[in-house]
Amino acid sequence: MPLTTDNPLTLEWTTLQNNFEQYERSALWVKLVTVALFVVGLLYGMPSETAITLMLVLWLQEAINRTSQARLGTRLRHIELMLRRGDDDNGSACQLHTDFETSRGGAGALLSEYFHNALRPTVAFPYVVLVVAQLVLGAG
Repeated sequence: MPLTTDNPLTLEWTTLQNNFEQYERSALWVKLVTVALFVVGLLYGMPSETAITLMLVLWLQEAINRTSQARLGTRLRHIELMLRRGDDDNGSACQLHTDFETSRGGAGALLSEYFHNALRPTVAFPYVVLVVAQLVLGAG
């Protein structure tokens, strides 16, 4: 299947890839806000409990965003496989939500997904470092 802009799978891949990259930028912004919060909290004497709670909320927010990004990544890989195989079935395009619904678990699975994404090293940094630093510096 040629990779032209009138190919529905190519159009879907391009759209999803742009969104995937937007999640990367959003994650960076969440991290930068967290670092700024840490610095401002230290400068203005924010109670450690408040600062840590806010940092944990931001960490969870990034984990939620990364979970959504991972879903896009799954669909992107599926589209790439179809393009590689030369699938010519236009009915395969634009099935992001349908594909997700067929593999979706319950609330426990979703929470587990958030938790596992939060523990990925690229997500956990800088939150773990900042929480520990807040505990050490905020106590002094």
